[in-house]
Amino acid sequence: MKNFTIFYTDDDEDDLSIFTDAVESLSKDINLQTYSGGEKLLNAIYHPPPVPSVIFLDLNMPGKNGFDVLNELKGSKENSDIPVIIFSTSNEPSIIEKCLNLGANYFITKPILMKDIVKSIEHSLTINWKEFVPDRKTFVYKM
Repeated sequence: MKNFTIFYTDDDEDDLSIFTDAVESLSKDINLQTYSGGEKLLNAIYHPPPVPSVIFLDLNMPGKNGFDVLNELKGSKENSDIPVIIFSTSNEPSIIEKCLNLGANYFITKPILMKDIVKSIEHSLTINWKEFVPDRKTFVYKM
């Protein structure tokens, strides 16, 4: 996993810290960039380096929320191929469906236990994003 860069956006400082701890427990070869809102994430994407290998995106944020960010990224020719993993507290079927329809690559309901957070991130990093095609059966991470 050399030169692997994760961008993670969440407006909750505790969630940013927990995610950081989880990623640090995985590998020293991962470059994690965290952002406290959708605007900051988009600014970083439009002004590289670094370039994300994958984006973990929270949905419920003030200003540009996760849906806005997802819609903008997937509507951009330059950035539409960046895998976007929704990392949300929601598990509502209508929200999951909306994310799939907007072009998200994967959906993870935020686990409560640290070991499960680590496991969910680790699993998502093993997916071959160039070949993975999400559908209703493969889109949502199952513990």
